Amino acid sequence: MTRWYGKLLGFVAGWLLLRHPLGGLIGLLLGHAFDSDWFKLSKDNPYRAFDLTSDATDAEIDQAYRRLISQYHPDRLAGAAPELRARAEAKSRELNAAYDRIKKLRRR
Repeated sequence: MTRWYGKLLGFVAGWLLLRHPLGGLIGLLLGHAFDSDWFKLSKDNPYRAFDLTSDATDAEIDQAYRRLISQYHPDRLAGAAPELRARAEAKSRELNAAYDRIKKLRRR
């Protein structure tokens, strides 16, 4: 997802607020930070890793986890290129962390 509107709005707001081209540059940098999610205002949603909502059942979560972890497990890509294997390892780490976080939230 590539967002661009933060840069545009930041540039215009910076230019208008500071009434100088340097203000536009500062606003552009702040807009870029917004577009790149440097300011994570809300916590990461662990359900997003599985393309589910928070009202999904435990069975749906388990099924999505098993499906995705079998697809991205690094051992499944033993003969693949090193870049692809590294990406699969990162994705499986992300899936495991999201699954653990969901289970911890559900226990409360």
